[in-house]
Order: sequence, then structure tokens, then C-alpha cells
Amino acid sequence: MGNHSAVTEFFLVGLSQYPDLQLSVFILCLLMYLIILLGNSFLIIISILDSHLHTPMYFFLGNLSFLDICYTSSSIPSILIIVRSQRKSISFLGCALQMAFSLGLGSTECVLLAMMAFDRYVAICNPLRYPVIMNNILCIHMAACSWIIGCVNSLVQTILTMVLPFCGKNVIDHLTCEILALLKLVCSDITINIPIMTVASIVLLMLPLLFIFISYVFILSSILRINSAEGRKKAFSTCSAHLTVVILFYGSALFMYMKPKSKDTKTYDEIVGLSYGVVTPMLNPIIYSLRNNEVKEAARKVLSKHLHLWKT
Repeated sequence: MGNHSAVTEFFLVGLSQYPDLQLSVFILCLLMYLIILLGNSFLIIISILDSHLHTPMYFFLGNLSFLDICYTSSSIPSILIIVRSQRKSISFLGCALQMAFSLGLGSTECVLLAMMAFDRYVAICNPLRYPVIMNNILCIHMAACSWIIGCVNSLVQTILTMVLPFCGKNVIDHLTCEILALLKLVCSDITINIPIMTVASIVLLMLPLLFIFISYVFILSSILRINSAEGRKKAFSTCSAHLTVVILFYGSALFMYMKPKSKDTKTYDEIVGLSYGVVTPMLNPIIYSLRNNEVKEAARKVLSKHLHLWKT
């Protein structure tokens, strides 16, 4: 455990070469974080209060919203402090915890989006048996599996990274304790870490993405067999929000973790990292609210009910 005595803190210097940008980054991240907290909390509350939303789709959506709140809370408050602080440091333990939470929650979201695709597949392709197949027990097991897989991946990768020697190198060219940026500081052999990261990328990025793609091939095939245009439109509208979120999430995630690795962190890597960690969770509740009549109707009913109670 020599790295504990050699390195007790890390310095996060991402975007430090652009000091004029840091105030803009602070304001944007703060505004987006507030939108994330309000938007995702709103979706969770609406799905709990309105009995019409007590369905598998909104159960998974509630999990996704809670996950996004936790995911952004593991990094954005730290980013806000770092960009406005003169001493841009984080403790060794704080860095390990931040990386563990980010990896775990990000991995969980990958699997959860695949579970949501299965839910949409059953709803569109086998609607008569949907209530039987997607029962409460199966939904809870599917959500629990998503969280457990994410936690296991996080635990393994965090431990394997943080036990490596850093030999005094503690300047991270990033805004957060991101695993790829940390591995660049390691002064020993990382041949164990690279295969494990590669396997994790395949299992948690490529396989769920392949599963989602296959699910949507069957979904699209079923939608095209619907005779009425109105029926096709209604069926597609139930999937369009999930598909949009998948494209946003996996697009930035694949760019971050599957692109060729360079020795130095590039500015566009940091921007894409912010998009992956901030913009996507911010857009999730907006996408699901704007493209979903059930959510809008539930919001109207809940708000009118509580406003009426407040006035009386």
C-alpha cells in the first residue's frame, strides 16, 4: 500500500488552461445540476403520487431518475468547488469514493437502459401477456440486478486502480477522478487493469447496446405490422423517449471509453465527459416529460389537486 504514503491527495486541473472558461463552467454546471435535481425529483414524485403511473415502465423510469440524481451528486458538487477554488485538490479517499460512485452508477445505468428496452419490447410485441410477464417481482429483480452489476464492476475496478503505486504523481488532467485519467499517473504495470476495463466495456456497454438494438428491431417490426397510422404513432411514441435517451447516453459513453487512448487528456474529452455526466441526466426528465402524454396528464392532475388543497 505504498501509494497511500506517497500520495495523500490529488489535484484536479481540468480546463485550468482556460481560466476564462471556469466561471462559465461553474454557472452552467450549477444551473444544470438544479435542473437535474428538480426534473428527476419531479418525475419520481409524479410516478409515486399518480396511480396510473404505477406500471413497470414508470418503475424503471423512477429508478433511472433516482440514479441520475445520485450520479450527478457524486461529481457536480465537487466540480463546482474545484473550478472556483484556488487549491484544486481532493483527498485520496475522496477521489476513490468519487470514482467508485461514478463507475457504479454509470454501469448501473447501462444495464438499466437495457432492462427498459426489454420492458418496451414486451409491451409492444406481446401486449396481451405484458401484465403477466412484467410482474412486480420480475421488475424488482431486474432493477436489483442492474444495481448489483454496477456495484460489483465499480468495486473491482476502483480497488484494482487505487492499490497501484502513483509514485508521487498526483496531478489529474480532469475535472473529476476519472479512471482513465488516474491510470495515466500510475508508475507500474497496468496489464491487469486494461483487460478488465476492456471486458467491462464490452459487457456493460456493447452487450446492453446490442440487446437494445435487437429489441428495437423486433419493436419496429411489430409497429410496422400495425394497420392503423394512429396505432403505429401511439406505439412508437411509447418508445421514442427511451430511444432518445439511449442514443444520448451510449453515444457519449462509447466515445469516452471505446475511442483510441491518447497520452494527454484533450479539451474535447473533458467537454464530452461533462456531457456524459451532466447534460444527459438533465435531458432525461425533459425528454420523458415532453414526449409523454401520460406524464403531462399526471403532472396536471397532481399539481391541480395540491394547488386546490393549498388554496383551501
